[in-house]
Amino acid sequence: MTALIPHPTMPDKSALRHQLTALRRALDADLRAQWDAAIGEQVDIWLTTHPIRSLGVYWPIRAEPDLRAWYAAWSRRGVQLALPVVIDKDMPLQFLTWAEDSQLNKDSMGVMVPHADSPTVRPDALLTPCIGYNRDRIRLGYGGGFYDRTLATTPRPIALGIAYSATLRDFAAEAHDIALDAIVTEQPDASLW
Repeated sequence: MTALIPHPTMPDKSALRHQLTALRRALDADLRAQWDAAIGEQVDIWLTTHPIRSLGVYWPIRAEPDLRAWYAAWSRRGVQLALPVVIDKDMPLQFLTWAEDSQLNKDSMGVMVPHADSPTVRPDALLTPCIGYNRDRIRLGYGGGFYDRTLATTPRPIALGIAYSATLRDFAAEAHDIALDAIVTEQPDASLW
């Protein structure tokens, strides 16, 4: 496979990851909590108009938008929640069912995951945390390709990118990048549906 040569005016993705992660960490905690609530409210509205049975959520790391306050409400509405688990570096994510009272353990990368004997599920939709995103709804993640491999599976889950509007950047898509169905930010008019 031939490596793509970045356009000279496009930022280096590694540097961009570092810059945007630092930007998220530098946000005032109260402001971030307000933005998280606004993002959660938009996802909540989306869930009322899209009847899904299962939703892949995430346990936030590295100052990702934190929607955990909404998880219990979605679960009470009958949506089965599931958290992603890395099985192998070259495989799609596996999703294990999770409920508010489920025990979580740290995986080898320090991410909270359900107990290994939790049932697996193929979520109808995924909340996909983004370090950054572009106008084509391409997600900038941590570089492992796990969500892209997951979105390449059949049936493909609906993918909602979760990001702060301040992380919108111009960057080139690579051959393996798969566009998300929407990007949800704290600003409804900045979200890409």
